[in-house]
Amino acid sequence: MNIKDKEQTPIQDTVECIEALAKIVKENELSKIKISTEDIDIVIEGKGKPPFPPAMPIMAQAASAAQPQPAQSAPTADVQENVSGKFIKSKIIGTFYTSPAPEKPPFVRVGDTIKEGDVVCIIESMKLMNEVTSEFSGRVAEIYVNDGDTVEFDQKIMRIE
Repeated sequence: MNIKDKEQTPIQDTVECIEALAKIVKENELSKIKISTEDIDIVIEGKGKPPFPPAMPIMAQAASAAQPQPAQSAPTADVQENVSGKFIKSKIIGTFYTSPAPEKPPFVRVGDTIKEGDVVCIIESMKLMNEVTSEFSGRVAEIYVNDGDTVEFDQKIMRIE
């Protein structure tokens, strides 16, 4: 490709470009891809090295204040290991949300029956909202994370019986 071609093909739609790069990273199991132009730098990290979580948005703080849920303290982590059931875990680092918007009801509550493929929460990472779906059917026995909390990769989010 010569310089003339580069000048004729600037990045027109940043969102489409980011989605295409994320797909390349995922399909090829890359740890990182970086694209730089005069106007923009894009870095997408894959499973090899998860990205740092973004700062908690103000609306998440308001939502967590409006919908308090019981928090799990560190000592209960040992108890969770001995509890029966299947666990829904975070596949990315980000901010956990129980509902699609602060004024909307949560996707699931403790005691709800869910089916495989049902959306159970959203995790925001790098300003993208990622729906988390259940890998199995059952009843929501526990939710370990509060709305607006930061979750880590492979962290237990819910227990399903």
